[in-house]
Amino acid sequence: MGVADTGASKMTGQVFAVAMDGSHRFSKQIVPEITIVAGLGVDGDAHQGATVKHCSRVKADPTQPNLRQVHLIHSELFDEAAEQGFRVGPADLGENITTKGIDLLSLPRGAQLRVGEEVVLEITGLRNPCAQIDNWQKGLRSAVLDRGPNGELIRKSGIMSVVLRGGRVRAGDRIAVELPEPPFLPLERV
Repeated sequence: MGVADTGASKMTGQVFAVAMDGSHRFSKQIVPEITIVAGLGVDGDAHQGATVKHCSRVKADPTQPNLRQVHLIHSELFDEAAEQGFRVGPADLGENITTKGIDLLSLPRGAQLRVGEEVVLEITGLRNPCAQIDNWQKGLRSAVLDRGPNGELIRKSGIMSVVLRGGRVRAGDRIAVELPEPPFLPLERV
């Protein structure tokens, strides 16, 4: 099913949990609320900044723009993982915002998420599940990867975004999706 077929332009959901961590650890800490800063990301989070903060990407080129300012994962992934024998919850996979009720993976590049009263995030791409996932729970990486009908790799470990407008976000906040003008560009790993 493509983006245009999902009804994504009318899609709404909610924030299930919010998390942050000032250190580069695999999992983050659930907190009551996060403050998101335009052009930078989650205030106090290790990945906050205008340039890339992901350790391996900093080694490759520290001047790259940070397209991974805010990481979002759909809570429905936890149920999928549980069916395969894994125990995963909010913040375990390092996301800042855990969502409920939105098919994040079906959204196109450039879609905007209006979160709560103030925040606007623009989707930049997919998170690529790295080997650290298996270090956290052996075999989990294969549970967050799949193959499509044509053999293409499907990454299910969330999406990345940049911050267009900042503000506070807390569990229970509404999320509304705004699609960009067609043609819709599929999400690729960033």
